[in-house]
Amino acid sequence: MLSLLAAALAAVLSVTGFALGSATDRLVADNARGLTTLSVAGVSITADGAWVTRPTADVRRLAGTARREGLRSELLLSNYSNRQGGFDERAAHRLLSSPTHVDRVARRMAGFVRAQGWSGVNVDLELVRRADAAGLVRLVRALQSAMPEARTVSIDVSASTSLAAYRSRGYRMAALGRAADTVVLMTYDLHGPTWSGPGPIGPTDWQRRAVEAALEAVPADRLDLGVAGYGYTWPRGRSGGTVTVAGARRLVRSDGATAVWKPGYGEWRAELSNGTVLWWSDGRSFDRRVALAEELGLHGVALWRLGSADRLPGRG
Repeated sequence: MLSLLAAALAAVLSVTGFALGSATDRLVADNARGLTTLSVAGVSITADGAWVTRPTADVRRLAGTARREGLRSELLLSNYSNRQGGFDERAAHRLLSSPTHVDRVARRMAGFVRAQGWSGVNVDLELVRRADAAGLVRLVRALQSAMPEARTVSIDVSASTSLAAYRSRGYRMAALGRAADTVVLMTYDLHGPTWSGPGPIGPTDWQRRAVEAALEAVPADRLDLGVAGYGYTWPRGRSGGTVTVAGARRLVRSDGATAVWKPGYGEWRAELSNGTVLWWSDGRSFDRRVALAEELGLHGVALWRLGSADRLPGRG
């Protein structure tokens, strides 16, 4: 359970909760008092970049669930490939390098938004090539043009600590800040079991530097701070993986280990008796990120994800 501090500060911030398309109505209801927006993953572009999959019945259901709970709802557009088990860089390139594909995908997404009652679209294209930066801006603009004026477009951006680094990852921050209603900084996954040794997922000093770099190009009232609501494991001698907040606590408790709060990072660390190292970001971590977003005057925070994180409190 998150603290009264987080509830009070979040009352003046937008709070987006990302959810998988399989999320239950109960999960949304349990977190609704702490949210303003539910962003549902969603739909994916096809491998050729020319089209987008249709929302499943569960995804469509969640648009109605959000309305019943008094929340805005976003349909998340991704290049995640279940077949590859990760984000499809080539699919994103095939979409963003073709104005024809961009316009087709934008019109199809706008059709889903109108027919299914979504409040807007969240663009979550990852591993964008630097050469496709203009195409990404074009996609956001095309979505804005294709949808009714009241609908919004947000875009997820992998965090970096300089504008040059953002550009190298395919993000023209100033142009995206003008085209999108909200830019969501994915200020997590600095460390992870398949790309680094053990370390904090989204340490607050790194998050601050990522926000400060983004603020050179994007107004604060259009920026959301991404918040991790999960953990990672680093077993000795083998590959680790993702763990929910509750799962991390169970692992520590069953092992008889001790979790240590790391105030400099705003996350928890533990080492099990078999040498496995865990880092995770929970409700206490969320408190710190809400306070940081408030200090920096940001539009809000965006939590990945409901069902893995601690339950959100009411907003005042």
